Amino acid sequence: AQWQARMENDLERARARFLDGVGHFEAGRFEAALGCFEAALALAPGRASVLSNLGVTLVRLGRWREAADVLRRATGADPSDRGAWAAQGLASEATGDWARAIECLERALALGAGDAAQLRALGRCRQRTGALPGALEAFGRALAADPDDAEAWSEHGSALRELGRFDEAAASFGNALSRGADPELNRYYLASVGAGEQPPAPPRRYVEGLFDEYAAEFSEHLVRGLRYRAHESLVRPLLRGARRYRRALDLGCGTGLCGDLLRAACDEVIGVDVSSAMLAHAARSGAYRELVHADIAHYLADAQGTFDLVLAADVFIYVGDLSEVFRSIRRVLEPGGCLAFSVELAGGDKDLELLPSLRYGHSPAYVERLARASGLAVRERFGAPIREELGHPVEGLYLYLS
Repeated sequence: AQWQARMENDLERARARFLDGVGHFEAGRFEAALGCFEAALALAPGRASVLSNLGVTLVRLGRWREAADVLRRATGADPSDRGAWAAQGLASEATGDWARAIECLERALALGAGDAAQLRALGRCRQRTGALPGALEAFGRALAADPDDAEAWSEHGSALRELGRFDEAAASFGNALSRGADPELNRYYLASVGAGEQPPAPPRRYVEGLFDEYAAEFSEHLVRGLRYRAHESLVRPLLRGARRYRRALDLGCGTGLCGDLLRAACDEVIGVDVSSAMLAHAARSGAYRELVHADIAHYLADAQGTFDLVLAADVFIYVGDLSEVFRSIRRVLEPGGCLAFSVELAGGDKDLELLPSLRYGHSPAYVERLARASGLAVRERFGAPIREELGHPVEGLYLYLS
């Protein structure tokens, strides 16, 4: 009898803490709600409703991995909880577990969920796994649920762009703009499909966001998945004859692929990247004397000291117009020093072209003209693949200036 009374008392206390948590959550006091739900769970372990609310609160706090674990327990305790499935899907997306996110979001939708935000999340995850027709279907359903969802129009356009349906993509980006979507980003997307004026450079937040999100899987996906080879192709000629470099600057260093190759031939290597997440991975390589979080154009404009090697492997595709960058590099490059870089090729007779991949292509004539204008001479150049896309090599141009 005493045990039963104690159990009933614990359940009553759990219920009180749970209701306090709901009140805090509805008022936007998520940290306070978290404490209440944790206390309720300690008093009533395994209770599905408490697990679900605790998991959703963790989602609101951006504690994605904890949220995914708690919500997995919630859906295990109550497989009919569509809100827990949807929240678990969003948490899984945030941690890059695309397959789990798709599974959870599809379960939520099958149980009757279906607001535009969940459908957009499903579309994004399908797009990340390469299931473009499925992504387009999900974005279409999101637009059916809310035809004025500007982000859904933009994401719909991105799926169409990747499918090569450029005219339809342009229409979607136009609809996104007319409904208040980010104008700088969507005009950039429009230019990539041949509509609108080409910007001289990508929006910084596009590049920074892309690589912050991509950092955890960058090296594995790029080297193994896309057979990326620009870092090796660019660095290999620099190591001929056992030459040693006093101070090297690795522009757009990413996770440190070039730094790893250079370290044996350099007294010190400085890395610069716009993505803090990429820099965190580069730091673990141990290849860099210093790592700087900055846009490379801004870094070069203010850089102190000089370098006898400046390297930019597959970086200028995210810079666009190179005229100011070349002038700044010339200022920091020691006499007799080397600027080594790769570019993708622009189409036709264009000097600079924003490609549908959202990367810039440059013509050989353009980069050589800039080199001369900056007081640099082409020492060596060759063509070779940079990576593969859809099983086909993407040809690049590798140049060494001094």
